[in-house]
Amino acid sequence: MSFHIQNVEIGGKAPFYLLGPCSLESEEFAWQMARSIKEICTKLGVPFIFKASYDKANRTSVKSFRGVGIEAGCRILSEIGKELNIPVVTDVHTEKQAEYAAQYIDLLQVPAFLCRQSDLLEACAKTGRPVNIKKGQFLAPWDCKNICEKMQAFGCEQYMLCERGTTFGYNNLVVDMRGMYWMRQFGCPVVFDATHSVQRPGGLGGATGGDRDLAPVLANAAMATGIDGVFMEVHSDPDNAMSDGPNQVRLSDLERIITNMQLVRSAYDQMS
Repeated sequence: MSFHIQNVEIGGKAPFYLLGPCSLESEEFAWQMARSIKEICTKLGVPFIFKASYDKANRTSVKSFRGVGIEAGCRILSEIGKELNIPVVTDVHTEKQAEYAAQYIDLLQVPAFLCRQSDLLEACAKTGRPVNIKKGQFLAPWDCKNICEKMQAFGCEQYMLCERGTTFGYNNLVVDMRGMYWMRQFGCPVVFDATHSVQRPGGLGGATGGDRDLAPVLANAAMATGIDGVFMEVHSDPDNAMSDGPNQVRLSDLERIITNMQLVRSAYDQMS
């Protein structure tokens, strides 16, 4: 299965990237990040989709920042997409959110905790937008076959699966690289979420911790499996980010990280 989201080919020969900050901290911040990331991707000649969340609905603490809300968030992302000529993606958590966001957003994303919610999957499918479905931390790779069958039953022909790590004891995740090979056997594109895979959920007590330095390591390993795309959250100052700071990579490191991933992918392609 392959398809296009604007000028980005999903499931083709070249890998694509989903890049952006965890949350829409402000309108000015979103524009700064989008422009900076586009400049890097244009320089390196890689296709990307800009990512940011208008609502972080599953934060560890009730005191945590959640976002700017669906109306402001979708407006900001839509304007960024049109002005910079790039596709945009954001999370949806309910059927009503899917219906609303689809008016403005190019790619809808189903969070890992909600990947088996049939009503949400059906609502996303009915919008006609492509859908990125994150594999739950509690699922085996082969369990994703049921997700694919649901999307097909709901009439969605443009969807992808996203690996983001598996629960490993308390406050920890592990990535089984074999899983991405198995998930691709279901016939849909598969993306690797390099930054959420290095989270330590709830590891800071009232917030989630993470191992930022390991994100590029795992991303390179995923590229060596022939993965279709890489999801990576990026922040200009991750140590002061309003959400998921410990696992977001620094914007200043992004060009080097992508360059290395492209080199790994080139080596994979030569051996395939």
